[in-house]
Amino acid sequence: MKIRLNISEDKFDEVKDKLVKAGFEIDDNGEFVLTDAEGRNTWIEAKDTAGQKMRIAVEKIIYIESFGHDVEVHTTEGLFYAKDRLYQLDGMLDKDQFFRVSNSVIISRKHVTRIRPTLSMKFVLTMEDGTQVDVTRSYYYSFKKFFGI
Repeated sequence: MKIRLNISEDKFDEVKDKLVKAGFEIDDNGEFVLTDAEGRNTWIEAKDTAGQKMRIAVEKIIYIESFGHDVEVHTTEGLFYAKDRLYQLDGMLDKDQFFRVSNSVIISRKHVTRIRPTLSMKFVLTMEDGTQVDVTRSYYYSFKKFFGI
């Protein structure tokens, strides 16, 4: 059985060694994902613009945007490309810190610098990097609840 580990760096080697000794295969393409006890991922897998595999700390994620099968991860350190689909990333990320604002965008709560309402039951968010992101009507009420508006 192939397992993908998505746990903190300080525990990674210890957990990997124990699982390998128990007969599990650790693989970045594993069907199952093992996370920390809190159930929150501390990083996601992505590739940089040169195609190099990297682990991106979730606290550095500003927002994630999907364009068909391509998923861009915008961070405080630059642009990366996720291997997982947007719905998979949405399921992995902490629901208290990340929120899906449209069918194609997930934002980080702590990287929102401005929330501007519009007349058509939408919000326009300004993110830490200056990007403006729309909260679509479908997500309007749940967004208000998420931010306590």
